[in-house]
Amino acid sequence: MAEEPEHGPARGPKLREPDLPRTAKQRPKALRTGWTTGTCASAAARAAALHLVTGEPQPWVEVALPSGRRVTFAVERSAELRPGRTEAVVVKDAGDDPDVTHGSHLTATVSWRGEPGIELHGGVGVGVVTRPGLGLAVGGPAINPVPRAMISQAVGEVVDTAERGVDVTISVPDGEKRARRTTNARLGILGGISILGTTGIVRPFSTASWRASVEQAVSVAAAQGVPAVVLCTGGRTEKGAMELLPGLPPVCFIEVGDFTGAALRRAVEHGVGRVVFVGMVGKLTKLASGVLMTHYTRSKVDTSVLADVTRAVGGADALAAEVAEANTARHAYELWDAAGLLQSAAPELCRRVVDVLERFTDHRIAAEAAMVDFTGRTVVALCSDDGGLLP
Repeated sequence: MAEEPEHGPARGPKLREPDLPRTAKQRPKALRTGWTTGTCASAAARAAALHLVTGEPQPWVEVALPSGRRVTFAVERSAELRPGRTEAVVVKDAGDDPDVTHGSHLTATVSWRGEPGIELHGGVGVGVVTRPGLGLAVGGPAINPVPRAMISQAVGEVVDTAERGVDVTISVPDGEKRARRTTNARLGILGGISILGTTGIVRPFSTASWRASVEQAVSVAAAQGVPAVVLCTGGRTEKGAMELLPGLPPVCFIEVGDFTGAALRRAVEHGVGRVVFVGMVGKLTKLASGVLMTHYTRSKVDTSVLADVTRAVGGADALAAEVAEANTARHAYELWDAAGLLQSAAPELCRRVVDVLERFTDHRIAAEAAMVDFTGRTVVALCSDDGGLLP
């Protein structure tokens, strides 16, 4: 599933998956980085542990990131709830990254326990894992491995847990409300947000985080034994795909954005046998031209592909030339529609997308494709095999 050399016309376009851009947009000044929920939870846990040990609230705490770098956080609140039990709050600052958890109060409650070691719990507003595929125990809190290690290190620097044990509970008071704006419920994380992070730092507009969420969503769907995953380019297409395939459970539907290649690679890794791609003409055109990472800074719509489709379905040379000069894929779509060619050109474009998807996976996955209109709700065309899911 790597990039392949140029092939002749019978093999179709060269397959390409460009590198991620450093940021999603170029801006005149640097964007401010922020901190993950995992880092903020570790800071709150350290503050509560220091209060427990010293008897004094701490206005500032320092914690280590996975890289070894140490950073300092202001403590919003620290209190003794009762003898042997303290609580501290650190407010998450996501920097210039649009993040549903920005401003949330990461709260850690720390208390002594009867035996050595540290026991980590999820409190109010931290989701509970109810499905396999996330790399976390079903029934346990949605606190990922790196944040778990960070919290353990932060508390272990204050308390010798080999000699004395502590219970640490992480909670987010409004976490359940914030989680409604995430895909957690679909992934089987119920009751709150996830405590996430791999580096401890939130990179502004990080497309890498979206790619990671796409890969995780495929893993979760595969763990449920679903018959297929349905890759959708955005929210509108996802709603349309759900109406198109009402018999599939919600976990099958993945808002893949620009990361079709990453989703396909993960699907092959987990043995998913079928993929349905649902999108509008722009993303379909990029895929048909062999581009598997379709971020606008790394790939442009190749209207020559649409001109070739025009000729392939019997369109006049004059129309093909006009399509080749179209400003956008949508413009080409409108030209097809005006010429009465949409009902033959759109299925041909979907067929070419299917060919690219199957070639990218070395034919280990059966692919289907559907084009929806610009509302995302009306199916314009589709390409499916005899055993396919599309109607």
